[in-house]
Amino acid sequence: MNRLLISIAITLCSFSLVSAGEFNFRQASSSDAVLLDAYENKTSDLQVQGLGIVTRVLADDLQGSRHQRFILELSHGQTLLVAHNIDLAPRVSDLAVGDSVEFYGEYEWNPQGGVIHWTHHDPAGKHPGGWLRHQGKTYQ
Repeated sequence: MNRLLISIAITLCSFSLVSAGEFNFRQASSSDAVLLDAYENKTSDLQVQGLGIVTRVLADDLQGSRHQRFILELSHGQTLLVAHNIDLAPRVSDLAVGDSVEFYGEYEWNPQGGVIHWTHHDPAGKHPGGWLRHQGKTYQ
């Protein structure tokens, strides 16, 4: 019971951090449940959409394809590493801790909460195109 109340409180607090125009509360709650289930069941290769709050902005990964990296926290506390390919899509500009970021991409399980990648178009057209949305601008 306490875990449920804490989860509801965190969800409501996270909801209040973003404008109503950016965020569909029911959709985010649903996607958070999908991501939590994927984490608990160690599921990978799952197309997901969601919204999180930036908790850390990391250095770019420059090995192979370059990736902008940051950590998002979902409303229920799960964290996700976002690895956004900046060789195929524009860098998310002016990203800061506390910002809300909506995402559509592929979830890969890891013990820290998971990774979201494929947040860009696929030049070969064989993979669903993903995106990130920050401050009203879509990056794909």
